[in-house]
This record gives sequence, structure tokens and C-alpha cells, in this order.
Amino acid sequence: IRLLSSLSGESQTVGLKRFFPEKEGSSLPPKTNPATASCGSGIFASDVNKGLAPTAGRLPLHLNHENNAMTQPSAALPPLAQQRAQAGLRALFVADALAMPVHWYYNPMDIERQFSGGIKTLEAAPDYHPSSIMSLHSTQQGGRSAAARSRGVWSKNKPREIVGEVILKGRAKYWGKANTHYHHGMQAGDNTLNAHCVRALLRTLGATGGRYDRNAFLDAYITLLTADPAQHPDTYAESYHRGFFANLEAGNAPHRCAAVTHDTPSIGGLVSIAAIVLAGRLQGRELESVQQDCLDHLALTHPDATLAGVCVHYAALLDALLLRGENTSVREILVATSKASANFRVAELAAKARDDREVIGGVFSSACYIDGAWPGLLYLAYRYSDDPKAALLANANLGGDSCHRGAVLGAILGVANATSVDNFYNALRDHDALSREIDTALGMHKEPTAV
Repeated sequence: IRLLSSLSGESQTVGLKRFFPEKEGSSLPPKTNPATASCGSGIFASDVNKGLAPTAGRLPLHLNHENNAMTQPSAALPPLAQQRAQAGLRALFVADALAMPVHWYYNPMDIERQFSGGIKTLEAAPDYHPSSIMSLHSTQQGGRSAAARSRGVWSKNKPREIVGEVILKGRAKYWGKANTHYHHGMQAGDNTLNAHCVRALLRTLGATGGRYDRNAFLDAYITLLTADPAQHPDTYAESYHRGFFANLEAGNAPHRCAAVTHDTPSIGGLVSIAAIVLAGRLQGRELESVQQDCLDHLALTHPDATLAGVCVHYAALLDALLLRGENTSVREILVATSKASANFRVAELAAKARDDREVIGGVFSSACYIDGAWPGLLYLAYRYSDDPKAALLANANLGGDSCHRGAVLGAILGVANATSVDNFYNALRDHDALSREIDTALGMHKEPTAV
């Protein structure tokens, strides 16, 4: 397993068995029939991006720039570091909420038809979703209902329904109706389930002073998804959630409940990574240790070597943006990351593209699969490197797995610009609680003193 481990092009080799002992090697998604895929509306992964680095590489992976070595401890943090971290996490939630009403719309013209001029602000989820195939998804495990039947899950002595009885209690009734919106009933400014998982993680980070605790997260995750009444507003749970709880119901230990499907290497696995990186680095922990925490966290729900490789690059990118000096541009860092992690020239692509839809949904798939989602969001980050608001609106209007792609994009550009699109952030339904959770996780929250 090989990976560019520095900007100089030096190659390093490392095995990933210690991270994912039951699954070695690359696991790029196979070519899939749109009628049988299970990522959102079922659009299959683009296979145009053959350069995606399928490894985690040697840890730590640093982005080294002249006068700005990304290895400094917290004692050398630049003055903007806390503001950058806070903005990154705030922008993550903004991106998710902006994209929510058109999440998994695979024809951008459907967005134009339902929202005149496209998404311009926070909106509620429409009743009708033109691309939804939620009715085909299994309520007993990850994947499709047909796949569940073929594995004999639908027997006379079948276990509890995962959707409705274990998680998403009271929501199963929406799963059997064609074209039901994945986020049925969610209001403008609501966040999706994966963003609520980030909130659960933030609360555990806040309780530990910014240090990642795998068991604490698992407890918080299980509590969040099984609570009755629900602690989140969503109607849909991705395949990885359903697979995790099917394995938990079968008696597996929580840290051994990850389910592997063809869409395991997906951008949704990276949504919560920024919280671990930013909290850990502000706490003063070394990047290598933080990257290892990210891989341990990823393995709980998305055990895939290709995704692990991207995860390490993503952590290094956030670190570089968090600690960058005045002499290093955001675009310089993005160019280096695009070459090292996905082997493409993002600046050239951005210069040639006349429209974002030529790239997202054209060169790279707009679906969840990491081989298209990761380079696609790097393109958007480069294209809108100094304008997070424009980037997050563009992301929403491109459709596909826009919530999860947008969450990662938002974290990158929030950190890069130290700004969080406050007009949208302040309109999030839970923004007060979010601010407390983010600031506590980052060590910025101070309890009011008694007068």
C-alpha cells in the first residue's frame, strides 16, 4: 500500500492491518447498476478518478511549507487557531442544513424546479423527493430489502426491525412510500442525522477536555439513535447505521459492529473527523496521535482502507489550514492535498471548468462514493477558497450526496477563512446548543461567573 507522504513526492509503504484487521487492501466501489445501488438515490460511483490514493500511508502525514512546518505543538498555535476551528465546525453544520432539502437529488434541474433559482437560504424538506428510493431500502440492516431477503433475514423468527423498533422509532411508516423525502418533516435550519452524530461526538470531546474517547462516543452514538422520543429530527438512517445496529442486535460488542457494504468507502464517514482533529490539535496533541484517533473512529462505522487513506489526508489538510502562516495560501495547500491524495491537478481543472456541473456530476460523481466525492469537494474548496457562503450554496445546488460532501467542504473552508457564514449559522434551529457544544469541545466555553 503506497502513498505520497510529503510534497517532495517521497513514497512510503505501510500495512493497514493494525487498523482494520479483518479487511486489507483497497476497496474502491464496484461499478454498480443504478437500479440496485444503495447510496442515496442509487446513482453509482464514477470510475474516472483512478488516481485516488488507496492507503493511509505513514503517520503522520504532514503538509510542509517553507516557514510553516505543520508539526508545531499547541504552544505555537497562531492567534487565529481557535477562531478557525470554531468557524470550521460551525460551517459544517451550516453546509448540512443548507443541503438538507435537496439531499440526494441527482438531477440539478429538479432542484431548480422545486426551488425557484435553486437553494438560496435554509429551507424545509419538501414532501416529494424526485430521486428518493427510500422505499427500497431494508429496514432490518444495511442495503436493500431484496438483499435482506436473499440472506434469509426475513424469516418467521426474524429479529426486531432496526428501523422503527431499534432506531428511528415512529419513522418506519415513511419508508414504504415512493418518493418520500429522506429527511421528511425536517424544517428550515434542521440538521440531519449524521450532523447530530457529530454533536454527540462534540459532547464527548467536551467532557474529556478535547481528547477522543472511543467508548464514550459509542455510548453517546447508541443513546442518540435508540432514544425514544428521538433526540434528532431525521427520518432516514444510512446503510452504515442500519448495519451497525443489526450487528449490535445480534450480540456483537459495539466496537465490532461496523457493517461492510459496497458503499462503505463513502464521504459520510468523514463528516465527524473534523471535530476530532480540531479539538485534539487545540489541546496540544501531536498530529500523528490525532490521526490515529481519526482512524480508530472511522473503523467503528466505515472500515475501509481507501477511506482510511483519504481520512489521513483530510486530517493533515485541516491541520495545515489551522496552523498556516501568512506566507502560505489556502490554494497552495489545496493544490498539494489534491495531488498527494487524489493525484489530480485541481488548479488546472478549476481553470478549465466553465460550470461546476461539468466537474461535480461530470468529471467526478456527485454520489457518496469517496473516489468521486473527495476530489469533487477539493475542487469546490479551491474554486471558492475565499468565499465559504458561495461554496456551500454551490454545493447544495449541485445535488447528490450534498449534505455529507458539504459538511466536509464547510469544515475545510471555515478553517481556511476563520468565518462561518453567521447569517445562516444563527438561523440554525439548534444554534445556541451547537455553540455551547462546539466551544466546550474546543476549550473555548467559559461558564458565566456568579454576580
